[in-house]
Amino acid sequence: MPIDPLPPLREVIDRHDLRAKKSLGQNFLLDLNLTSKIARQAGDLTDCDVLEIGPGPGGLTRGLLAEGARRVLAVEKDPRCLAALQEIEAAYPGRLTTLNADALSVDVTKHLTAPIKIAANLPYNVGTELLVRWLTPKEWPPFWDSLTLMFQKEVAQRIVAQPGDKHYGRLAILAQWRCDAKIVMSLPPEAFTPAPKVHSAVVHLTALQKPKFEADAKTLQSLVAAAFNQRRKMLRSSLKSILPDPEAALTAVGIPPTARAEEISIELFCALARHVKSTQV
Repeated sequence: MPIDPLPPLREVIDRHDLRAKKSLGQNFLLDLNLTSKIARQAGDLTDCDVLEIGPGPGGLTRGLLAEGARRVLAVEKDPRCLAALQEIEAAYPGRLTTLNADALSVDVTKHLTAPIKIAANLPYNVGTELLVRWLTPKEWPPFWDSLTLMFQKEVAQRIVAQPGDKHYGRLAILAQWRCDAKIVMSLPPEAFTPAPKVHSAVVHLTALQKPKFEADAKTLQSLVAAAFNQRRKMLRSSLKSILPDPEAALTAVGIPPTARAEEISIELFCALARHVKSTQV
């Protein structure tokens, strides 16, 4: 059964001549049953505003609305897509607002009412940057309750990776320190138009009211960035750029100075951040 009375996405794309642009990181999902399945991964939407970045011709937008989102704010940089999105607005009166803007520069909070969820097939070229911004606000908890986001599979693996995994790094720590994160769907290249060269995956992150372990956010982020910037080096070497005596700091919290960043749990990184913060004048 069709999810709504609107035309199939292939027809919409042809009618509005919406060929995906590589420069905008566009890969469109045309199967509306699939976009509805992705929307369901965000949980109950009936009492939520949903922020969507890069809706393109509106496949996921229609899925979110069909699944009962109270209101969707769609931020689309490509003006070619606006006519197609306006047709969806007309089919769902009062429930879709479209902003023709760059998601990296617009303040979306002015247009949203809590509770807020974010769901998006993120453009490949800005996906990671947007995620890091959402994970590192000035205050926690953030303005959003959950993130349901499509990434290249390798990026998704980096978000959920555990210590010792080759994908474990800064992104895993930023995500898992203050969120529960899991991969909820995987998609092959042929699910998209045009088909990318890589597989994709949907990650669902639920914001915790407080971090799993106490730590000053700026101190933790600085330590993690330095540690993984030279991940092949021992921590006593990689942390020299930011700590006057890295061996002493590491030893104080039970981390072997010869350990490498990929071996250290989030809990231990947080312990190191607390120690460093406490010794700063």
